[in-house]
Amino acid sequence: MELEAAKMIGAGLAVIALMGVGVGIGNIFSTLIASIARNPAARGEVFGIGILGFALTEAVALFALLIAFLILFT
Repeated sequence: MELEAAKMIGAGLAVIALMGVGVGIGNIFSTLIASIARNPAARGEVFGIGILGFALTEAVALFALLIAFLILFT
């Protein structure tokens, strides 16, 4: 019984990283929109960097979710 509770607490702590990922993705896209609004000619250059930042930030979310599942189901 105590082991199950410890697993739930550990998985909950591992998922806390998802809050930071949500803030990071919002920050990336708000900055992307603001930079394109300031200089529309630089859209091609800035858009690729924004998508790369999104992908790397989303990878952190997937790692946190993977750790949470490993804690719960092993």
